[in-house]
Amino acid sequence: MKDEEERWRTRDLLASRDFVRLWLAGGFANAMRWLELLAAGLFAYEVTGSGLAVAAVAAARQLPQLLFGAFVGAVSESVNRKHIFLTALLVPASNSAILATLAATGHLALWHVVLGGLISGTMWSTEMSTRRRMVGEAAGPTRIVQAIALDSTTNAATRMIGPLLGGAAFELLGMAGAYGLSSAVQFSCAFAILGFAYAQETRPLALGRIVTDIAAGLRFARTNAVILLVYAITIIVNAFAFSYSGLIAPIGSGEFKVSPTLVGILAAAEPVGALAGGLVLASGMVRVNRRMAFVGGSSLFFVALVVMALSPSYWLAVAVLVIGGVGTAGFGNMQTTLMLTEAPPEMRSRLMGIVTVCIGTGPLGVLLAGVLADATSARHAVMILALVGLALTLALSARLRAR
Repeated sequence: MKDEEERWRTRDLLASRDFVRLWLAGGFANAMRWLELLAAGLFAYEVTGSGLAVAAVAAARQLPQLLFGAFVGAVSESVNRKHIFLTALLVPASNSAILATLAATGHLALWHVVLGGLISGTMWSTEMSTRRRMVGEAAGPTRIVQAIALDSTTNAATRMIGPLLGGAAFELLGMAGAYGLSSAVQFSCAFAILGFAYAQETRPLALGRIVTDIAAGLRFARTNAVILLVYAITIIVNAFAFSYSGLIAPIGSGEFKVSPTLVGILAAAEPVGALAGGLVLASGMVRVNRRMAFVGGSSLFFVALVVMALSPSYWLAVAVLVIGGVGTAGFGNMQTTLMLTEAPPEMRSRLMGIVTVCIGTGPLGVLLAGVLADATSARHAVMILALVGLALTLALSARLRAR
């Protein structure tokens, strides 16, 4: 009976026009971000042949999450989140259009791509504290688990579709075509959101209060072991696991010697598994312990990365990453669900903003992976970081569980 009720809630969500509008706009926009990330990495590797250069391009797009995530979380309590989301669509769309024009006219340089990544990444830093919170609010308290599972599953799909499109577009159309496609899709998403009905009670924006709000969020987090667990594992997974994505281009092109399209398939392998796992969670057919799914999923991903790094063949590496993606489904779904169910409503945006900061540690791991790749090899770099991350995950989860 309970399973049937959960499936009914999912169907009810999909009947809500506002929820669907917000859900699809976020999905399409995120797909374009991943498209650009792979295209930029292929461009950097083509120009320099350096794993560190590819890692630096990826880090530039992700670094703003570390720098601005908590700030955006506090600001979104005072500025309408719909307006923040619209800005986060329009600015990257314009940025992509400029880069596409530079590529089409033969003037695109690597520093243009890095600067463009910083600009778009700054807008991306609003995702957790604005759009993802809006998803939960649009669903309502009784449907929040289904809404977040559905949205997390969609994010996995965008991480699959984006690289596939990025690899194919780069091979067939070059940087101009890849970034031109991204610009057009993001402008379309912004147009769709204009009609989204969203009401928010805001308070006056006081810049001097932002630091106080962030500090209050951190004080609350220290009293809640589950939120501390989310923060700690989010840092570890993003710094030591997802950093592998910055080396996809040198692993695929340099070590497996495959085409850009096949590099896109390698990049999409983990999201395929995440999509499958997320669909099972969103369906309500399987009940899981949320904390165990969060920690266990993270651990499975680390193990898969170690095996992938040791893989003698390209297709075995693809298959192993698909299995690892099932683990990231547990990690991604429970990351947001645990935060929204453990945090009081008045603190959710600032606490989600701190999650963005934790995610923003990823660029540090990407840069470290680049350094290790140039010193050894791209696959060795992934293996070393994954082993360290697995050890930290098990040690910290045991300590917080005891607390």
